[in-house]
Amino acid sequence: MNKPIFIVGSPRSGTSILTWCLGQHSNILVQEESDWLGRFALDVEAAYQSGTHRGERSQLGSLGVQRPEFFNCFGDAINNLILQHRYERRRIALEEAMATPASDLRLPAFQTERSDSDPKGRWVDGTPEYSFYICGLRKLFPGAVFIHLLRDVKSVVRSMLKFKQTGGPGLVENEQQAYDYWLRTVRACFKAERAYGSRVVYRMLYCDLVGDSARTLRLLLDFLQEPYEPACLEPLQHRINSSNVPPDFTPVDPQTGQEVEARQLEAELMNDRTPVPPSGAIAAELEAEFETRVHHNQNVNKYHRRALRKIAALEKQLEQLRCESPGRLKPWQRWMHRRQHLFKSVRSERISSQE
Repeated sequence: MNKPIFIVGSPRSGTSILTWCLGQHSNILVQEESDWLGRFALDVEAAYQSGTHRGERSQLGSLGVQRPEFFNCFGDAINNLILQHRYERRRIALEEAMATPASDLRLPAFQTERSDSDPKGRWVDGTPEYSFYICGLRKLFPGAVFIHLLRDVKSVVRSMLKFKQTGGPGLVENEQQAYDYWLRTVRACFKAERAYGSRVVYRMLYCDLVGDSARTLRLLLDFLQEPYEPACLEPLQHRINSSNVPPDFTPVDPQTGQEVEARQLEAELMNDRTPVPPSGAIAAELEAEFETRVHHNQNVNKYHRRALRKIAALEKQLEQLRCESPGRLKPWQRWMHRRQHLFKSVRSERISSQE
């Protein structure tokens, strides 16, 4: 069954715990954050364009391979690869368990499989960054569904700012970046919801997940067309990836100009739960954005080479000016001269490190 589940939304919104909740279901295989599938969809599109750019004189064009068929081949292969390797993962987990002290073993609430008889016919991936890749992922997996887990922006910002202090990766450097991150991910998910409809992108509130867990998970599993299983509630009894934000921590950044906008969007999405119908016009906008990203990825190396050639020409011009009138350089020329020495030092360091 090629019907994967993607948990999307802003980081620090509970995507990890919800992924583990669904992973306790007998028919849903939990996955670690993958990070590569979104960019892979861009590469598949670039490959298809290369294979068809001369029409019938191109290989894929001459074979009559259509774009959906091309994407589906890769999507089916990925789906089969993940489901078939569940047995290899089980073997690795058993070996790790035998070598791990009992006190360090993973809690029963966070098992990838609770029984050898579990069918595990689909899988769930909780990579928040996939908020920006929903269009491409739907090309790979036309039957995929997306759960947009929405948490209030204030809690997300506080958690982002404190996450690095607990040993986690630094997500943002300041409050303004945190608001911007929340806005970008939530806008992307909401736009995908308006493009494809609520039957594809399911909006779910974090406050409902922690406040009325059983009912919220029942509704979610109904949406996924899976029977309710109480085991899905067990991970909620534990805290994972917590930022341990002190109750009295209140970030105040006077330069934050997006707080008002974020709170307005939060109120709109949390108060209006009306199902959203799909919009062909908004879906076309997402297709255009997808094409733009593909084009950028295809040409980024060309842009880089062009920039290096321009830098080299400016350096040569500056050297000529310096030789002609070394004592009469203007301020901007002296600045360019310093830049020249900086580029040379960076290049020499790169060459020495490669050697």
